Amino acid sequence: MGKTPLLFELGPRLLTTRDVARMVKEGGAEALTEAQRRADEARYQEIQCRSALNRVAGMPFSWTLNPYRGCTHACHYCFARRYQTQLELGSGDEFSSMIFVKTNFVDVLRRELDHPKWTRELAALGTATDPYQPIEGHYKLSRRTLQALAAGHTPVGLITKGPMIVRDIDVLQELTKVTVGSTVYVSVPTTNEHAWRTLEPGTAHPTQRLRAVRSLVDAGIDAGVLMSPLVPGFSTAPDKIEATVKAIADSGARFVGSNLLFLDGGTRDHFMRFLGDEFPALTGQYDRLYASKYAPKDYAERVKKTVGMLKARYGLNNRQRRSDHDANALQDHTLAVAPEGGQGSLAF
Repeated sequence: MGKTPLLFELGPRLLTTRDVARMVKEGGAEALTEAQRRADEARYQEIQCRSALNRVAGMPFSWTLNPYRGCTHACHYCFARRYQTQLELGSGDEFSSMIFVKTNFVDVLRRELDHPKWTRELAALGTATDPYQPIEGHYKLSRRTLQALAAGHTPVGLITKGPMIVRDIDVLQELTKVTVGSTVYVSVPTTNEHAWRTLEPGTAHPTQRLRAVRSLVDAGIDAGVLMSPLVPGFSTAPDKIEATVKAIADSGARFVGSNLLFLDGGTRDHFMRFLGDEFPALTGQYDRLYASKYAPKDYAERVKKTVGMLKARYGLNNRQRRSDHDANALQDHTLAVAPEGGQGSLAF
C-alpha cells in the first residue's frame, strides 16, 4: 500500500530534553546543529516539554515553572548550574552559552491549569533559570506564562534579575487582583560595582533592577528584593552590605530577604575554577570556609545579624506587605547552614 500523502507539511519534530541529553552524550554540544545564534554569543535550541508544572519536594513551595533552561546572565554562583549536567552539558560556559527554549511551554501549562485536580497552589517561576533573561524579549514565554496563571487564578512567586519585568506590569496587576500571595522577588545581591561586574557578567546594572522594583511597587505589586547570595570576599564586608540595604530601602521595596552563598555539585566545580582562574589568592580560604557545601554556622550567623541590624536601621522591617509570605520563601532552601562551628572574618 502506498504512503498516504499529508495535507500539509508538519515540519521537523522539535527535540525533547531526553533527545538533547542523548545527542550531547554522543556528540557534545556541537551535535545540536539546529541551535540558533542571535545577537549575543549564545546558541538557542528550541525544544518541546512534556509538562510545565514541575513538582518539587523539600522546598517552601510545591511547584516550579521554567520556560527556559540555561541563562545568559552567566552568574558564577548560580545554583542552577548543577542542573545542566542532567543534559550531559557542562556547568561552566555551556550553562550560559546553550539556552533551551520550551516553545510549547504555555500551551502545556494551560492544559495543566485547566485540569480538574489542579488546586491553584502557588507556582514558583524562575527557580532554575531567569524568566526575564534577554531572549524573553523575543519569545515572550514568561509574559504568556503569567497570562495563563492569571486566567487560571494561580498565584506566582517570581524571581528575576531582569528589569524587563516592568513590561509585564499589566499582567502582574491582573494576577494581584485574582490571586492571593502573588509576589515578585527581584534579585540584587549587591550594589558594589566590582562585585556585580565580576560575579554577574551578563546581568543588568543593580540600579536598573532597583528602578524596576520602584516601578512594580508604585503599580501596586507586592515586590521586594532578594539580596542573595552574599558572597564571601566579594559582598559580605559590612560597608558593602550597608550600601546595598540602603539602596534597597530607597527603592521602596516592600521586603528584603538574604542568604549566604552555598556551593554544591556543578556550581561548586564552576565557582572554584572561576576563583582559581581569576582570584587564586582566595581559593585556599574558600576551601577552608566551604569544607562542606555550606559556610560554618557561626560565620553565617554573623552575616545574618549584620543584615538584620541594617534592615532595622533603614526601616525595612516595618513595611506593609500585601501578603504574609516570607520574603525568603522562594530561596529558603539555600539558607541552611552546616551544624559545625568555624571561624572567619565577616569581611571575607
